[in-house]
Amino acid sequence: MSVFNWLNELGISVNQENLVRQAFIHTSYANEHDMNADNERLEFMGDAVLQCWISDQLFHLVPPLDEGLMSKARARLVCEESLSECAIRLGLNQYLYLGSGEEKYGGRTKPSICADMFEAFCGALYLSNGYDAAGKVFELALRDKINAIRVEDLEDYKSRLQEFVQTDGRSSVTYRLIRSSGPANNPLFEEEVLVDGIIMGQGSGHSKKAAQQMAAKNAFDKLVK
Repeated sequence: MSVFNWLNELGISVNQENLVRQAFIHTSYANEHDMNADNERLEFMGDAVLQCWISDQLFHLVPPLDEGLMSKARARLVCEESLSECAIRLGLNQYLYLGSGEEKYGGRTKPSICADMFEAFCGALYLSNGYDAAGKVFELALRDKINAIRVEDLEDYKSRLQEFVQTDGRSSVTYRLIRSSGPANNPLFEEEVLVDGIIMGQGSGHSKKAAQQMAAKNAFDKLVK
């Protein structure tokens, strides 16, 4: 199935197929095939459209978030990890045009390549069919992530734990991976946090950073009681 078949299933009939196809052309492929067109300019456009759409969604959340929390939430939603996960979950990475080297060394699931492609695809769809068409893809890719936003998850518990440890007269905070499981496109990591060499908390998440944040929250909640 082509990306155009996939879009048709969403009720989107692409007006400019060449533009959408360009969104999947990585620079490695363009260089290898002596092409002038890759997806970097479209990535720039897609980033702007995506930022606007997500800002609108966050602004209308109930109960409302303050400006600082909206900024934190938006940063998490548009980060490389989040967008690459969206691209892979939707299967968009299968449509990538990669150079032989990138293909050989796992470029099709590389977070940076997948995230950039997702933004380029959104930019191309916006230019081809308008904001509403891009919005359909955003809804499919990001609605669950937006609905799952919790204020407590937006707190930087690693920083809060570090500050507490320093003011409490302790010296070191370290993190250690316990285990990882699950498929490559949706892994689950478990981390523990040690304060002065003593295990104080554990947490899990779909990235090491997320697992460390949950471990830090677990430790922080224990220490401040």
